[in-house]
Amino acid sequence: ELQHLVISYAVFCLKKKIYIVFIIFSTLLALGTGAWCIWVDLVEGAPVFLAGAVCSFVAAIGLIVYGVWFYRKMKRLRLIT
Repeated sequence: ELQHLVISYAVFCLKKKIYIVFIIFSTLLALGTGAWCIWVDLVEGAPVFLAGAVCSFVAAIGLIVYGVWFYRKMKRLRLIT
């Protein structure tokens, strides 16, 4: 019984850490997409890519804010260290 609880808690904590890594990679992807959109806009002169860059950077900012909020919540609940 106790061993099962310990294993369940360990799996739960691992899932939370993997979720934080997922948020970090999603943020990096959004930043990369925004940079690529700016590059295409400079090379091709297509303003639609500039709008895509703005959307990507806004999404990256949102992911950063969400990631910090999630990490603080998990620290407050002592689910991650």
